[in-house]
Amino acid sequence: MKVAVIGAGNVGAMVAGRIVDSGLADVILLDIVPGLAKGKALDISDARPVFSSTAEIAGSEDINDIRGVDVVVITAGLARKPGMSRSDLLARNAVVLKGISSSIKKHCISPIIIVVTNPLDVMTYLVMKTTGFDHRRVIGMAGVLDTARFINIASGVLSSLEGDNVFMMGSHGDSMVAIDRSKKLSGKDFKEFSDRTRGRGAEIVSYLKSGSAYFAPSAAVFYMLKSILKDEKKKMCCSVYLDGEYGEKDIYIGVPVVLGVSGVEGIVEAGLTPEEKAAFKRSTQGIRSVIDSLKIS
Repeated sequence: MKVAVIGAGNVGAMVAGRIVDSGLADVILLDIVPGLAKGKALDISDARPVFSSTAEIAGSEDINDIRGVDVVVITAGLARKPGMSRSDLLARNAVVLKGISSSIKKHCISPIIIVVTNPLDVMTYLVMKTTGFDHRRVIGMAGVLDTARFINIASGVLSSLEGDNVFMMGSHGDSMVAIDRSKKLSGKDFKEFSDRTRGRGAEIVSYLKSGSAYFAPSAAVFYMLKSILKDEKKKMCCSVYLDGEYGEKDIYIGVPVVLGVSGVEGIVEAGLTPEEKAAFKRSTQGIRSVIDSLKIS
């Protein structure tokens, strides 16, 4: 199996490193900055003996090198800076992802695509529309990261992605919707942990000053990739295309899904309370307004 990671910045390089270290797949790491992907690929490759990995990695500036890959991970684009919202990245990253999507359509038959670039739900929709690929094979990384953040913040009470019935739905942004079925959290704690989770990305950016999170986002991508490439069929929240599920159509937004070798193998309809339904609706409205502003069709 072979994975193309487009974008050799912090997130992309870390994703590539996790894949190679684990021996999950071979990797082609791409970036338009001369030498960046090649240098990082050599560095990642030099760690293979430490992990007894036989996975191959190469770096390139040539988009033609994505031919024949099984999965494409898109991390390219402008990263958040202090004071910026995910939506502030919209115009510039839309141009970048349109170009990348056109290249994927040209060089790949039917890969699975995982989008990491922000604003994530809108960018994933843009990639699906531009490539024309089956929407079940175009997936946004969001809920896995947001859920992991919630569980980590609540680590005194909750423990793992798989063991606790807590997850983050909705948009990858300020209107994400926290769902708790664990029966382990008080109402006060649930609200506090939810609010801290929504602000976690901005909190990290405020400390880093010149970049955004990459350790946890790369781990979330790896978790998705592993379920896909090993056909584990794990349930997790991802940004996916809705075609009537949750009462919504023609939109990408975070919901629980099952990921396997075919991509999205099922959307899980979580029973929502009236309050959760209303919050989810507000989240969809925010995404639709951004999609409309880009005139994506």
